[in-house]
Amino acid sequence: MFTHVFRGTFIHSTPETALQVLEDALLGVDTAGKISFIGKGENLLELSQKFGFNPSDVNQLAQHEFFMPGMIDTHIHASQYSYAGTALDMPLLQWLNTYTFPVESHFKDLEFAKKVYTQVVKRTLRNGTTTACYFATIHTDASLLLGQIANDFGQRALVGKVCMDRNNSVKHYRETVQESVDETHRFIKELLNKKYPLVKPVVTPRFAPSCTEALLEQLGTIAKNNNLHIQSHISENIDELKLVKELFPDSETYTDIYHKFNLLTDKTIMAHGCHLSDKELTVFRETGTSLSHCPNSNVSLCSGILDARNVLNHKVKLGLGTDVAGGYSSSILDAVRRTLDASKVLTIQNPQHQTLTFEEVFRLATLGGSQALSLDDQIGNFEIGKDFDALRVNVAARGGPIDLHKVDHLTSYSLFPPICPLKGDDRNIVEVFVAGRKVVPCEDLALE
Repeated sequence: MFTHVFRGTFIHSTPETALQVLEDALLGVDTAGKISFIGKGENLLELSQKFGFNPSDVNQLAQHEFFMPGMIDTHIHASQYSYAGTALDMPLLQWLNTYTFPVESHFKDLEFAKKVYTQVVKRTLRNGTTTACYFATIHTDASLLLGQIANDFGQRALVGKVCMDRNNSVKHYRETVQESVDETHRFIKELLNKKYPLVKPVVTPRFAPSCTEALLEQLGTIAKNNNLHIQSHISENIDELKLVKELFPDSETYTDIYHKFNLLTDKTIMAHGCHLSDKELTVFRETGTSLSHCPNSNVSLCSGILDARNVLNHKVKLGLGTDVAGGYSSSILDAVRRTLDASKVLTIQNPQHQTLTFEEVFRLATLGGSQALSLDDQIGNFEIGKDFDALRVNVAARGGPIDLHKVDHLTSYSLFPPICPLKGDDRNIVEVFVAGRKVVPCEDLALE
């Protein structure tokens, strides 16, 4: 049985091809939300007989529409959404102490948490983020609430209760080692007991400067014993590197700290990495650890510019992140643009640098993100057997930001793929599907 059969243009990436356009394709989605078949539109009758659907039930895409895989945000602070777009006048460490920790401390108030977390899930879904890897705060109940909200609105999510036992800037916004360990156990147990189909816990040491060795060691053990994802930050800012060296004088590199405590695994996603050495990237590749590229935040906080080309050359898994609120936009489309900008800046500085192509960055926003989160067996592109996480894009959406002009030499390839990420916005995303369920438009997603 099928819940959807679509006919039209589908655009996605494969490991071998950065961007593949399937014109006049037929794609069927079964009742479990998985892709059952992909075929050619001209074979409609044959496919309908083989798979048992009525040709009259096919949903035909309009002339200027196409489907692309849902976008994946590999690093976003849900708790910082309330001040996104503001407070970007300081570098990282001062920014954390002045703005971030005071705001996050308020999430012990569940009403406040519910309002912010509802807003961020609604907004990211409207922006086409079908999967989000969220940082919450140290507050277990509020973090569980974020998981519930993501589930209620149908977003695929990894949710992390933040762990930190070092912080002198905001009174009461830190834990003891035992509190952090106990609450992490409670968070994991209670979230897993909910049996949400698309929402899972992720072990979340905030970053090395906010965690003692005793806490990092315990978190590594928890992740291993429960076979869980891990997320944190690394090598974002030069002053941060200096602080790390002071706090962990026996570790040769930032990477060594996490590696020592079994926090670098094939289910680990580390954000930023602007200042990682080639030697550290080798450790990432050997352990299967991924990087989340957050170009908006890297520039907005004057942290640095990640050489994404070098990361890819080291065969390290790489996805994109918005890093709200260090990044001012909650849209992965913005991350696509900023990634291209950052790569071009590196080329300006060094003409020998090989600039990332649009096609490569499109893959980072979709399949690359799924690989970074070790979810590429389930999502990331339109392969048979994967969940149908997809965006229906209308380039000519009424009231949208794109004015179309007929140019005879443009093919459908050159028209469709670049035009939405480089010129479009959420108004061009007319439908959002997660595991075959249409979650946008939805009355419950109306932004108040």
